[in-house]
Amino acid sequence: MLLDFEKPIAALEAKLGDMQSLASDSDKEVQAAVKALEKKILDLKKETFQNLTGWQRVQLSRHPDRPYTLDYIYEITSDFIEIHGDRTVADDKAMVGGFGTIEGQTFMLIGQQKGRNTKQRQLRNFGMANPEGYRKALRLMKMAEKFNKPIVTFIDTPGAFPGLEAEERGQGEAIARNLKEMFGLKVPVICIVIGEGASGGALGIGIGDRVLMLENSWYSVISPENCSTILWRSWDYKEQAAELLKLTAKDMSTLKLVDGIIREPLGGAHTDVKWMAHEVKRVILETTAELQKINPETLIEQRIDKFCSMGVVRE
Repeated sequence: MLLDFEKPIAALEAKLGDMQSLASDSDKEVQAAVKALEKKILDLKKETFQNLTGWQRVQLSRHPDRPYTLDYIYEITSDFIEIHGDRTVADDKAMVGGFGTIEGQTFMLIGQQKGRNTKQRQLRNFGMANPEGYRKALRLMKMAEKFNKPIVTFIDTPGAFPGLEAEERGQGEAIARNLKEMFGLKVPVICIVIGEGASGGALGIGIGDRVLMLENSWYSVISPENCSTILWRSWDYKEQAAELLKLTAKDMSTLKLVDGIIREPLGGAHTDVKWMAHEVKRVILETTAELQKINPETLIEQRIDKFCSMGVVRE
């Protein structure tokens, strides 16, 4: 799938393919032209992806080939064991979690999971968790705390499921309880926005000692489309809304609402999933080692202070 801003690059790559098929090793002029075109494509890629607008990064975060939570988990762990159910209502397929080993250390890994095709998207409810999904996530976090295992959450959701049945089962209460309980967890908590980070659906597993974002992810109280609908009563202004929301990783880091940005390969995470997973794994291990040096009481105090200082003006 090609996004609009990728089409000029794709056109040059197609031209390069034609030239390479016609070129021979002995034709020095053609070989020189091929190398020049390769450099031009690389320069265009760098210029394009370094200067993406907010809306373009939103589009990239939704790319159908972009790695999802389970893609990362299976790449970075050697023995992931998924745990199911909230012990109250059901097993929410939009929220996944379980224990996994990374370089000999056990972690509790939790995140929203989207689907690749129509059947999977229906099963995963497009990554929009119901209350039982957030209750399952909290159950797993408490289990990790009991066994003194670090927690990593992968955030990738257009929002918590807004259906009537979700509200009847206490969607707001489930998310609010997660916010409260995550502040008091006695183990290191690392939250990584890997795609979409929208509204309370993202915050429900987003309270951590370190909150990180992939370079082409976004994090906001509302999606650009819904913001446009509210402000202009039309989806036609979603691009302006994306800029005004300051939802990109760079914006969030500048505003000190996240603690760091994990770089992506040129073109986005989907262009090299193994490299991207290796980078995420490296950051998880380095951050965990740093947090494990802090005693639990101090960890909780720092976590609370970090979030309480957001949006507060001190004189």
